[in-house]
Amino acid sequence: MVSQDWLVTDDGKCEAWEESADNLELSAGQYRLYRFLTDLEDILDKFKSDRHRLQAICPLVRRLLTSSDWLQGEYLEPDPETGWSVLTLYDEPNFPLTVQTVAWLPGRVSPIHNHATWGVVALINGAEKNTLWRRTDNNGGIEKIGEIILFPGEIISLMPDAIHSIEALGDEPTISFNLYGETNYEQRFEFDPVTCTTKNF
Repeated sequence: MVSQDWLVTDDGKCEAWEESADNLELSAGQYRLYRFLTDLEDILDKFKSDRHRLQAICPLVRRLLTSSDWLQGEYLEPDPETGWSVLTLYDEPNFPLTVQTVAWLPGRVSPIHNHATWGVVALINGAEKNTLWRRTDNNGGIEKIGEIILFPGEIISLMPDAIHSIEALGDEPTISFNLYGETNYEQRFEFDPVTCTTKNF
């Protein structure tokens, strides 16, 4: 299984993160969701920088995925009309974490959007192309920066102002494990690169 971690910065750049020797110690033994959530809470308390939080969270996400076989089947079949589905695994009021699995039908493409919070996406099945964008002005102007294709076992982290769109590649559904911080919905947008306009997403 591929084990590469990526970070998409606020200006659309994609950086490869190397796994540190400290993180290798996390790979052994059963790792359950409740422990994962407790460890995440500790990280959020310890680190105030989103970049540092993401760097600490990625190894925990990998550990959860590699030691929790039940996650492979924890998803909803994509809706034939919308082309996607979301299964919420954890979302507690007044707690800044949302844990989901997301499934896409082959060939479907998401709107161009940001999340207005940090996020971590780990691919479980299929292949997913992330097209990366950055703002060109304070209105709705954006430009394409690049793209990256994710395969099972790869993890991509997104800073709060990172802008991307995804496309499910291949001939089978794309399934991912998604983790998000507390979203500022007033700052979460869908972008139209032709009209240079935005709307809430």
